[in-house]
Formats: sequence, structure tokens, C-alpha cells
Amino acid sequence: MEERIQKIISASGYTSRRKAEELISAGRVRVNGRPCHVGDRADPAKDIITVDGERLETGSGREHIYLMLNKPRGYVTTMSDELGRKCVTDLLEGVEKRVYPIGRLDRNSEGLLLFTNDGELANSIMHPGCHIQKTYRVTVRPDITEEQLIAMQSGVTLDDGKKTLPASATVLSKEPGRVVLQLTIREGRNRQIRRMCEALGLEVARLKRTSVGPVKLGMLKPGEFRELTASELSSLRAAISKGKGA
Repeated sequence: MEERIQKIISASGYTSRRKAEELISAGRVRVNGRPCHVGDRADPAKDIITVDGERLETGSGREHIYLMLNKPRGYVTTMSDELGRKCVTDLLEGVEKRVYPIGRLDRNSEGLLLFTNDGELANSIMHPGCHIQKTYRVTVRPDITEEQLIAMQSGVTLDDGKKTLPASATVLSKEPGRVVLQLTIREGRNRQIRRMCEALGLEVARLKRTSVGPVKLGMLKPGEFRELTASELSSLRAAISKGKGA
């Protein structure tokens, strides 16, 4: 059955639908060797779709892979980097199928990063309407006041003038000159945690994601990855369904 090409690309896990439209507009996508346009349709089971000459896996029978990585600091969340910086995909040694990160962690952040070639699941996790919670362990300097903590819990107006949704914010420990917080957010704006802290006059010394929805990082060592268990995948799908119905 034919579908819009940008939807097929997104469902393949290659990138988001909006980015797929940009790739099509830039002339980087071909169907059966011919250039296409935004809005054109194709049959994912029959037609050959390429991006920059690379064929996408679009058939319904393709095998999906679901991985978690403990991203170390110093890696960028991209498939490749023109500046020669280390990419998170460099850590996925031995993974034969091409997978893509779900969301991002900036270069100086660390922790749980999910990968898949299941575009539908990836888009659901990132879609703001699903409100999939993400939890972080954040070390800030020099201290935090009750007013700053309440502001995080109520919503913070960022540098673009938009206010965040209320977050769960708990102090885990305090030492002279530093505080460790646990923050849980229900949206995924660009560099949201860092921007929230900056807006409140707090310096982020360390930022580590510890969970995405019900999936927890656990004892996975930095730089290591593993497949999600059937139970983790099932609970993640349940959280997505619950979020869609909310």
C-alpha cells in the first residue's frame, strides 16, 4: 500500500518526518532511482527508497532492534560528525543493522540513550503528546534555594519565552558548593534541563539521564550497550499507549 515518502522514511527509523521532508526538498531522496518531492507516495514493500544513495530498510518484514547505551561524556548524539568528534554510534560495535538514537543527549551529558530501527516506536517516545517521562541526576552549583526548587516544580520560563511543564524536582544530597538533584520532565525541548537551570541562575556541573519512561539505566557501565528485554519493551509500549490516551 502506498504512503507518503516522508512517512515511510520516518517509519524506517532513519529520521523524523520533518527532517525527512527537508531531505526530500534538498534532493537527497530517490525512489527507484528517481528524484521525488514532498507529498509523493511510494509502496514501502516494493519500491526502493534511498537517502544519499543508501537504501533504507522499509519492508514490513524487517527485524526491529531495541538497544540501550550508557552514553559517556564527550560523545555527540549523531550518526556522523563533520568536525570529527566522537559519535555515539562509534560505541555500538558489532551491531550489524543500522539503528538510530531516540532523542538526544548533548556532548557533555551522559547516561541512558535508546537506539532502534523502529521508527514508529521512536516517534511515539519523542512525540510531546505521549508525555514519556525522562529522569535525570543533576549536579548543580553553588546551592539551590526553596524558591528555585519550587520554580522547577511549577514550570520555568526559558530563554525563548516559553514555559516548561511542571517537573518533579527532589534534592538527593547537599555538600558545600554543590547539590545533587533528581529531575523528571515530561517533554523533550532542546537542552531543556540545562536551560531550566540557567534560567534559575544555577550552573550544571554534571547531567546524567537515568531513565526513559519505565526503562532504567541500572548498572550498565559507561560506553556499554545491551538489548532491551522483552519486559522493558512491553512496559515502554504500555507507557506510550497510556500517554496517548491521557
